[in-house]
Amino acid sequence: MREFVIKISQLKFLDLQLIEPIAKALQEEGYETPTPIQQQSIPHVLKGKDLLGTAQTGTGKTAAFAIPILQNLFHKNTKNHQIKALILTPTRELAIQIEESFKAYGRHLPLKTLVIFGGVKQGAQENALKKGVDVLVATPGRLLDFISQGIISLKNLEIFVLDEADRMLDMGFVHDVKRVVKLLPQKRQTLFFSATFPTEIKNLADSMLTNPVRVEVAPVAATADTIQQSVYFVEKDDKLNLLTHILQNNISESVLVFARTKHGADKIARKLQKDKISAEAIHGNKSQNQRQNALGNFKSGKTRVLVATDIAARGIDIDELKHVINFELSDVSETYVHRIGRTGRAGNEGSSISFVDGLDLINLKNTEKLIGKKIPVVKDHPFHTDDLVVTKRDSNNKPFVPQPKPQEKKEIGFKKPKNKGFFRKK
Repeated sequence: MREFVIKISQLKFLDLQLIEPIAKALQEEGYETPTPIQQQSIPHVLKGKDLLGTAQTGTGKTAAFAIPILQNLFHKNTKNHQIKALILTPTRELAIQIEESFKAYGRHLPLKTLVIFGGVKQGAQENALKKGVDVLVATPGRLLDFISQGIISLKNLEIFVLDEADRMLDMGFVHDVKRVVKLLPQKRQTLFFSATFPTEIKNLADSMLTNPVRVEVAPVAATADTIQQSVYFVEKDDKLNLLTHILQNNISESVLVFARTKHGADKIARKLQKDKISAEAIHGNKSQNQRQNALGNFKSGKTRVLVATDIAARGIDIDELKHVINFELSDVSETYVHRIGRTGRAGNEGSSISFVDGLDLINLKNTEKLIGKKIPVVKDHPFHTDDLVVTKRDSNNKPFVPQPKPQEKKEIGFKKPKNKGFFRKK
């Protein structure tokens, strides 16, 4: 696969030769200066080139492909409303976000956009498809299901976008992606995005792309300089009270809180509600309607605090979100970069606060090593402690308790079970 890297220059959206309806929509959205991924990608996608993009969540990746796709489709025959562009993405939340972006940028165009995903009855989605769609955003399972039922045909497809390819791999969707690719027309434009490129993703890209332009921004270890990062040392049992304290005394705006587990997210939301702070949890055990409503309430300001697990929060794009709180740090250091990348976007200032107890000390050390900087510790709060002890956690998010070694069993009162006679000698 032949690749070449494009150097960026300082551009305005007005410099990208966008058609008036799209330029007007971007102006209405408050967009003036494209992000690096947008500067690099839009001109080449407009020319119909294949593209291989290395980009993290929060870099403006969706606009980098949505804007040129809308413009290219507008110049073609749009009257029959057959599926001409397909965006394949791993999660329902991200799919919904992408559809919203297409509708926002294309609000003045006669193009129809639809999102389909599993977990809900197919009737409404099927009826919308029958009315005609130009741009389809889909998760793999529902797409293949509709294709097998004869509801969807991809014979007129001209543009295919594979978004979050490494996430597809993590979630076990690569086989489904390969099935979809086999059903696509050979002659098409393909845009391939991934934050990381393990061997299987590299091989998948090689099989799908033809002489792609390679663009790369925001390596995984990078955190935006506009984000003020801080750490609060606190005992595990004081974390909920510390969160309430911060929300009542230090932060008045909306906050996205990250929890390690679904149960933990629910527990945090209930505690905040009890303390008269409007909060909702979003995770995989919630119904699709519950998740959409929670996200909508948070975006509109009706709900002040959204508590999310990492998978549920993937791709959440909240305009001008200023605060992210890590109630617990992830065992995967790169996750820290993804989490705090929800704030400080497009040059805006933001803050991230991480609660660290004994269970999080190892993860804090690994995170600081990854990002190449020491995160300042804030001591000016009622729950600060200098007495944290490094503690490993088990798979259930509990402190790891090592099992006694064989020679120790006798000392702690271990008794050999009596022979029940199963192997009694004759």
